[in-house]
Amino acid sequence: MSDVKTTTIAIDAMGGDFGPEVTLAGAAITLERRPDTRFVLFGDETAIEKVLDGHPALRKASVVHHCEMSIAMDAKPSQALRQGRQRSSMWKAIEAVKTGEAQVSVSAGNTGALMAMAKFCLRTMAEIERPAIAAIWPTLRGESIVLDVGATIGADAQQLIDFSMMGGAMARALFGLERPTVGLLNIGVEEVKGQDEVREAGRLLKESNLEHIQYHGFVEGDDLGKGTVDVVVTEGFTGNVALKTAEGTAKQIGAYLREAMSRTILAKLGYILAKGAFDRLRDKMDPRKVNGGVFLGLNGIVIKSHGGADAEGFAAALDLAHAMARHELMDKIAADLQSFHDRMGSEPTRQEAESGSASA
Repeated sequence: MSDVKTTTIAIDAMGGDFGPEVTLAGAAITLERRPDTRFVLFGDETAIEKVLDGHPALRKASVVHHCEMSIAMDAKPSQALRQGRQRSSMWKAIEAVKTGEAQVSVSAGNTGALMAMAKFCLRTMAEIERPAIAAIWPTLRGESIVLDVGATIGADAQQLIDFSMMGGAMARALFGLERPTVGLLNIGVEEVKGQDEVREAGRLLKESNLEHIQYHGFVEGDDLGKGTVDVVVTEGFTGNVALKTAEGTAKQIGAYLREAMSRTILAKLGYILAKGAFDRLRDKMDPRKVNGGVFLGLNGIVIKSHGGADAEGFAAALDLAHAMARHELMDKIAADLQSFHDRMGSEPTRQEAESGSASA
């Protein structure tokens, strides 16, 4: 487990709607795709061992830690933190990152409880006031990163800038981009539009001319699907609404297509003739392939899988965890934040420069 060439992932095996049956099946899929992965499994040892009987390769690549309780999907975050601290599979999986037993933690459990425990256990990074959840967003160009999608409701200019730095670092780690483009989600692309916090964040990002990200400017809702920028930044309320709207729209389109293709004999024949194209469309719209929200801004990497994900979906979250650990996400975030604060501390803002000129 200490081999530096391996990537070790801590799993809350009891999390999600289906528990070990799905989380361990997902781990087995990831192990096939990424044999350098090792797992630390937390949960009911009897239930875990029963599932491991069907996955001998996964058993060899895993260590099991028994936990006496798991966090219910409907538990209140404060209740989960009070009752599950030090005892639950969710807490122990996060703690494994803190102690260094694992490089990243993954859970399909209660989102609020996971965020509360992660913040309490790992704490936020020195320069970060509030964390964010980053999601992978399928686009016409490929994939983008969108944050925040639910961790921080409302955000001031500094927090939006922090999200920009963290999202840019994630894009560098995940997509291999040297200088990803970043846009602030707004109601228009003109600089005079939007809330004061968004305009101020845009001004500061534009003035800072950062080394590791390229500030694009404001983007609108339709730019999400276009893939106009590599990273789209917004606060958690708007981001979560956008995420749920996109998921619902994808399901709606899928339902329309299934109904249309089964309506007449000619439609069914057309489906057969165009099956390859429809298969590619279904693959593009498959939410399982982009499963996994990354908690950014903490002293460690925690990834939230959708609670209702199947084995393939949970494997996608584990694959994301592997990539984040392998490409040293934490180091990139720390370096980008330091670069921004150093630059802002050494270079006067436009207002400061104008004030100095007036006094002279």
